[in-house]
Amino acid sequence: MKFNTIIPKNLKQAYSSELEIYRFNLRNGDYNSAWHHLERSHIIGQSYPVEHTYSHWLMLKFGFRQKDFKEIIGQIIRLLIGGWKSFINHVPLGNTGGANVPPLRKMPIPSDIEVLFQNK
Repeated sequence: MKFNTIIPKNLKQAYSSELEIYRFNLRNGDYNSAWHHLERSHIIGQSYPVEHTYSHWLMLKFGFRQKDFKEIIGQIIRLLIGGWKSFINHVPLGNTGGANVPPLRKMPIPSDIEVLFQNK
């Protein structure tokens, strides 16, 4: 069994970039774009406990900001189980992390992110 603890440098850079874009869009009131980049950060970081958990933390905060009860409950559940599933390398790759999708559903990985995974 492989344990994931530290995100590779190229993935960390892409993850951080997605969060920067998320924050920019959030500050400027473009909530759809903000959420899109938060989902992308989740896809990139979901195999690593710290980044995975942090993406869900931000999704929970976003749910509160939007007063979205379904998202809030969904993120609380994901925060309880997501990090340890990352640690043991048992995550549904490509899953965008929001409460609008089942937590165990594998999803297509955007091609630009797939390239990052191939080069880690």
